Amino acid sequence: MRLIFMGTPNFSIPSLQKLLDSDHNVLAVVTRPDRPRGRGLKESSPPVKDLAVSRGLPVLQPESLKDPSFIRQLSEYRADLFAVVAFRILPREIVTMPPKGTIDLHPSLLPRYRGAAPIQWAIINGETRTGVSVFFIGETIDAGDIIRQREIPIDTDETAGELSEKLSRVSAAVLSEVIDDLDRGEVTTVRQTETEPSEAPKLTRQQGCIQWDRTALEIKNLIRGLNPKPGAHTSFTGKTIKLYRAELAGPSQDGTVPGGITAADGHSGLIVNTAAGQLSVKEVQLEGKRKMSSEEFLRGFRLQVGDRFGS
Repeated sequence: MRLIFMGTPNFSIPSLQKLLDSDHNVLAVVTRPDRPRGRGLKESSPPVKDLAVSRGLPVLQPESLKDPSFIRQLSEYRADLFAVVAFRILPREIVTMPPKGTIDLHPSLLPRYRGAAPIQWAIINGETRTGVSVFFIGETIDAGDIIRQREIPIDTDETAGELSEKLSRVSAAVLSEVIDDLDRGEVTTVRQTETEPSEAPKLTRQQGCIQWDRTALEIKNLIRGLNPKPGAHTSFTGKTIKLYRAELAGPSQDGTVPGGITAADGHSGLIVNTAAGQLSVKEVQLEGKRKMSSEEFLRGFRLQVGDRFGS
């Protein structure tokens, strides 16, 4: 089958690699334009572009997906199918262009977690299972008819970054299977029900602010759901501290307010009280510094029992 692949981040790479190694013909890749990144604002290309260039593929990087010259260029490839993995919202004119349609891979079990951050929200909400869905793009975002889904467990301590890597590999396999079936004309679809839809909007920095009057489990899930980006954070004496890993550490300590530090030493580590339960912090990052273990952090940053995060 003649394909055009659309995607941008590292999550998309296993899917593109799988298709490049298949019998299908990937004609071109569409991704976002290069952008300045880092302290030096050096021009940086999207990860998908790097792979495409290394394999000699044409790369299209339109600023606007509605640009008539881009749409004309896209139509000239006469692709049978467009395959989308972690890309932008497509205008209707593009979605309806290929004769076999435009399919999208979404890292959730639709209709659950429609939106920009399904992996993060699944972890934040304490889900124990998630998966991927391949569907035909329709009129409403992430609401098209489902072709195939695959479910996987979410491990207790798994971060969003770790789950994303796992789902990217699952996605590659499922997307390839679906395209094989489409090529053979063996695809059936299921309409999404509206009984249990949920949203997964883009995360803001404010949503990463730890509310210590929540339970230890809720805070742990927030921390791992925002690891690696944007990072859950708290404050102490005006300094911002990001927390990247934490474990449950038994019942709350009586007489200690939520956010109160109940241990801060090389033996016990860094333990913080919450509204229900205590949390043992394992990995942190002080503003302007690199990530480090809580033990290393405590050697260079003085905290003591009775201090309080969020102050």
